[in-house]
Amino acid sequence: MVATNKGFEPEVIKEYQEKMKASKRNFVIVDSDDNSDEYVNFYFVGMYEGKEVIYDAVIYTLRLHYNSELYEIAEHKAAKNFPEFESIRYKEDENGDLEILDDKEEEIGLYMAEVITELEEDGEVKVKEHVELDENIDFGVGLDVGLNVDEITKEVISKFVKDYNEDNLKLDDTYYTFQTQDEELMD
Repeated sequence: MVATNKGFEPEVIKEYQEKMKASKRNFVIVDSDDNSDEYVNFYFVGMYEGKEVIYDAVIYTLRLHYNSELYEIAEHKAAKNFPEFESIRYKEDENGDLEILDDKEEEIGLYMAEVITELEEDGEVKVKEHVELDENIDFGVGLDVGLNVDEITKEVISKFVKDYNEDNLKLDDTYYTFQTQDEELMD
């Protein structure tokens, strides 16, 4: 039995349109701990292959995308150099403070930091604005959006939805790199 994608069902779409109308916005933010100033998961209604659909979208800054790419490459290289590497997992103690990493985790973390620094110095990672569509999700149609903005605000999301739905979205084809800022050095 094939499950139907409720993101295409008219009554579900109408329900989301009413939520948007009540909030006076053209989108609804998904309540998620992952949402931040640089990343937001949200729903909006648009057209897909001639039918109305709910888009399940994530929008994030290019800086976040760049940092994610750096981290992914560093993790991959760490996995090659440290057979026991499974990904560094930060744990909290009973007071909510981060527990100290063991010696091996610290060695892997330092190695990854070196890899990231080298990648940045060599300018090996470059990112550009993009919209990636994923029709193979359980609810609606997925969109993965990276924009060259400092933060993801309600205005940025609203403009994206409007431009996307009106087929006026203009993406910057320029490739960007960013420098990681050491917060401690900034203070």
